Amino acid sequence: MTSEELKKLIYAIVLENALAHGGSASMDAVIKKLVGINPDIRRIIKDVIPMIRGVVDEVNSMGLEEQRQLFRDYEDLLPTVVRRAERKGLPPLPKAEYGKVVTRFAPNPDFVLHLGSLRPLVLSYEYARMYKGKFILRFEDTDPRTKRPRVEYYDMILEDLDWLGIKPDEVYYQSKRLEIYYDVARELIKRGYAYVCKCSRNQFSEYVSRGMACPHRDLPPETSLDEFEKMLSGVYGEGEAVVRIKTDLTHPNPSIRDWAALRIIDTRKYRHPLVGDKYVVWPLYNFSVSVDDHLMGVTHIFRGEEHRINEEKQLYIYRYMGWEPPVAIHHGRLAIPGGILSKSKILNGIKQGIYSGVDDLRLATLRALRRRGIEPEALKNIIIKIGLKPSTAVIDWSLIAAENRKIIDKLSNRYYGVREPFEVSVHGLGVDSVSIRKHPDYPEKGYRVIKLRKFNDVLEIYLDIFDEPLVRENKYVRLIHLGNFEVSRDGARYVLDYVDNDVKKAMESRYPFLHWVPKNNALDAVFRYPDKSFKGVVESGIRDESIGSHVQLERLGYFVIEDFDVEGYIELIFSHD
Repeated sequence: MTSEELKKLIYAIVLENALAHGGSASMDAVIKKLVGINPDIRRIIKDVIPMIRGVVDEVNSMGLEEQRQLFRDYEDLLPTVVRRAERKGLPPLPKAEYGKVVTRFAPNPDFVLHLGSLRPLVLSYEYARMYKGKFILRFEDTDPRTKRPRVEYYDMILEDLDWLGIKPDEVYYQSKRLEIYYDVARELIKRGYAYVCKCSRNQFSEYVSRGMACPHRDLPPETSLDEFEKMLSGVYGEGEAVVRIKTDLTHPNPSIRDWAALRIIDTRKYRHPLVGDKYVVWPLYNFSVSVDDHLMGVTHIFRGEEHRINEEKQLYIYRYMGWEPPVAIHHGRLAIPGGILSKSKILNGIKQGIYSGVDDLRLATLRALRRRGIEPEALKNIIIKIGLKPSTAVIDWSLIAAENRKIIDKLSNRYYGVREPFEVSVHGLGVDSVSIRKHPDYPEKGYRVIKLRKFNDVLEIYLDIFDEPLVRENKYVRLIHLGNFEVSRDGARYVLDYVDNDVKKAMESRYPFLHWVPKNNALDAVFRYPDKSFKGVVESGIRDESIGSHVQLERLGYFVIEDFDVEGYIELIFSHD
């Protein structure tokens, strides 16, 4: 922190303290907060005290209004966002300097994002915002053969981030940075820390297993540089040459021994969607990640426990290049019982017609969750609550539903809908309409009016097929918002409020409450659940909503209106109970 930056921070602290105490700042309080924000200042506090005293005297000589106006210029320097986030459950970052934290999320655009992607994504973004730092999105698309990127997935990932409310400060595509990787590879070769290996895979495995150097390891750097240029110019084909990083040949983990950094891919056969066949030499993960994290100034990385071996490999690059490695924070995996996260299983399922697409309701992709009406804030809240625990965290559907319900309940107007309806004749009902609150807890939302068109004093209604046994097995039922009814072969007859007290008590305590839709006020609907769909009807007032609206169908749960006219049906997607 420069002297000028330090002075601005002191101004911010002094002004905040003065405004909190009637215009008079306290030296002791200011010093305590300054050290709390930046503990390193403790070592030079004696030199800083004169500066603090000068600012305190200056601020205390101002009037309150002048202090308020000046504070607006400095308040962004205070880590208030950090305090808010800590209350939400995220602990402070180690070695984090306010305003200088840089995080990144680095997906491979060979598939869409899913629940398993959320933990590093949300943590990276939230911590960057907590410390008023920078959040980078980096597409790691340097494997056009095995993990082939696809153009549509770049766009889908960007759309998913936008839906989550996550705005990257910078976006990078590794496939457009190959010349940068080549320059670093050349430098490592020059320094004697990397070499071009032309052994076959089996030959090299044999050397590694015995802890021996391959014949190319100790060739002069000039020779390896020449071989590297031949790789770049297309002299060698796939598998004929790789660039390796020199490590400890006796390392207990054979995968770390002289690991491969760059290899050849035939891009005439495996064409890259962004750069075509312009390049044939492509960096492997540990090499490109090390280079980019350094050059992009990444200070903190959030990664799963399974990346500890990768981190150890990457440290060789940092040490050889004289770079400071970022702080790596390892978290546990996310387990989603019943959630399908495997890219290969999903893509094969789509090919076989098992899934309708990447937004199939049975999947745990962000697109499927979005379609089901799961709000992004609910997902982010879950990740923040889970935090940085190193153990595996389980996200089951009940947790998602509970968090989402807190958000959508107040948004969801209430309606009636029935699945696979059966008809019931209602007799003796003396009203022609009922007026029901759109939301029981928010009267300001108004009322929905259901008109009841009767013929010969008989109202025809639809009940849900799953309630048919209740109607058959009970003498009395209560139709919600209509009243109590006695059931017979002829239908349901209205029971006046002054019926025998014992009967009223029995109906109120034992007999079922049923939702309904009048036949004259029904719209055809499809109710889509993850595992099945039902045709049915909903009350016509639902037309007042818009596509994408959350609604609660009483006794059925929360739904999202996906469309108003799919072959004549309103399409409703089930969210959760």
